[in-house]
Amino acid sequence: MRQLSRRVFLGTACAAATQAATTEQVIDFHQHTHYHDRTDENLIAHQKGLGATLSVLLPAGSRYGLAANCYGNDSVVTLARAHPKQFVFFANELPDIPETKAVIEKYLKLGAKGIGEQKYPVACDSPAMQLVAEIARAHRVPVLMHFQHNTYNMGIERFHKMLAKYPSVNFIGHAQTFWGNIDKLHKQEVLYPKGPVTPGGITDRLLSDYPNMWGDLSAGSGLNAFTRDEDHARDFLKRHQDRLIYGSDCEDIEGHGEKCSGGKQLLVVRRLSPDAAATRKMLYANAAGLLKL
Repeated sequence: MRQLSRRVFLGTACAAATQAATTEQVIDFHQHTHYHDRTDENLIAHQKGLGATLSVLLPAGSRYGLAANCYGNDSVVTLARAHPKQFVFFANELPDIPETKAVIEKYLKLGAKGIGEQKYPVACDSPAMQLVAEIARAHRVPVLMHFQHNTYNMGIERFHKMLAKYPSVNFIGHAQTFWGNIDKLHKQEVLYPKGPVTPGGITDRLLSDYPNMWGDLSAGSGLNAFTRDEDHARDFLKRHQDRLIYGSDCEDIEGHGEKCSGGKQLLVVRRLSPDAAATRKMLYANAAGLLKL
């Protein structure tokens, strides 16, 4: 048999790797309609550029627009029904208004796969968030939460109480304070910490101690958590591979390049993951389980 030259061999290997990456199933667990005024057409193009085979649309509630002009429940239902092979949707509403239960249950009955993104100025263990947890428990769906110190879902140091009280509810953590707290020495007021990570932070312990705690890898906060200390990141991904799910949560229109934190995070997960099996869990299988696909 004729031997391949080194150049031909390397070219063939690179082509095979590229083809594998483009055909790999990827669930993007974190996207929004009208994100900073982005059109649905641009969102669809972004997800295609990203290589997402299925995306979860997270609506805003009746006020605030998730601080990014995002659209609400009707918007995500409309887009998901128009492109059922590309999108599924969650239900959402402010947790502390009289309409909370009725609105969320309305959209759960229409086919929502979960609740969120819960991004509101309440304590993470408040009566309002306990109501959301009770709805999730009754309907057997997950809750995605944005933790941001002194702003949204405050008091992450007490969240273990929610996990213990609602063991059948899968809570998905996301955003600056969730990812800052991979570090045992994290200062809560710092939203994008830099430098080496000391293992054993609040988030690290929640993922280790509670099987109903999950981590959404999305946004600049998730990307920062793994690029600030790649040695720690490799160990973290290895230890928590069964509890991590990929998401993009980026507002650009291309799905790659310098402006796309989701595209960058996708590359980081693939590069720092311990093996192919762990990569598949974080990019697809864990999310598929949560969505009951």
